[in-house]
Amino acid sequence: MTIGYTKTRKVVIVGTGFVGSSYAYALLNQGIVNEIVLIDLDYKRADGEARDLNHGMPFGSPMRIRAGEYEECSDADLVVITAGANQKPGETRLDLASKNAKIMKGIVEQIMEAGFKGILVVASNPVDVLTQVAYDVSGLAKERVIGSGTILDTARFRYLLSEYFQVDSRNVHAYIIGEHGDSELPVWSHVQVGGLPLNVYGRIENYYEDRDMQEIFENVRDAAYHIIERKGATYYGIGMGLARLTKALLYNENSILTVSTLFEGEYGLDGVYLGIPAVVNEFGVREILRLNLSDREQKQLEESSSILKKMVEDIEY
Repeated sequence: MTIGYTKTRKVVIVGTGFVGSSYAYALLNQGIVNEIVLIDLDYKRADGEARDLNHGMPFGSPMRIRAGEYEECSDADLVVITAGANQKPGETRLDLASKNAKIMKGIVEQIMEAGFKGILVVASNPVDVLTQVAYDVSGLAKERVIGSGTILDTARFRYLLSEYFQVDSRNVHAYIIGEHGDSELPVWSHVQVGGLPLNVYGRIENYYEDRDMQEIFENVRDAAYHIIERKGATYYGIGMGLARLTKALLYNENSILTVSTLFEGEYGLDGVYLGIPAVVNEFGVREILRLNLSDREQKQLEESSSILKKMVEDIEY
């Protein structure tokens, strides 16, 4: 399988708000790419961000960073879309769908008009719905249109479990799947601490009813609401998550990340974008992992799928 162009490790970021600029900052700090181009309706804002990032170059890694226009997408390996209306206090991710779907359609059309041949990553909310819009509008193969999905929710889950058990979060393996939002679900049946299942390491037999475990999940699910209430927006965590996904894609890592990808019969679901552990490499999503879910988890995943399918059906763009 070939992509059909030479890899340059060039990333175009569409949207230089909190998420886009935090993502660019993470890329600079970690030295993941060779070139970053920032696109925004407000060109001066994008140019200002580029200048500020460039001034940190002596403390980071050499790369090119500049503001640009959509023609820059023609030879980019990745285009990452973070643009869209912000989530307001009390507003669910699904409330954002209609207004952001129209924005997404216009952005993707301009990206494709530039002759883009790489991988499209969507981080705008509601991410599962908007990734499906991007897929429909772009005409790209499903493997090459990826949403940030539940990578941040999964990171929050691992962090809170690590705090509870006082174990390095890198040694806690756990997934949040489904919608990046209110109907997401924890895969309790596959939580492991240092390779030990939760009922062995934590001596927790009924994680569905355990008060501490349920509180951890509720704090994961509602994390964005708590952060937005306190500081207005979330951006550092997802900026780091997008940098991690970028590294996996550009360096052909075959890493397993809980991205939003199109289901075509997996888990009995079809025609819907959902967050699920998947192997990602330089070609995009290589495969979806087939977890052996409990009956309860399977039902919850189906319910999450139904919510998103209805939203996609109801929005106009």
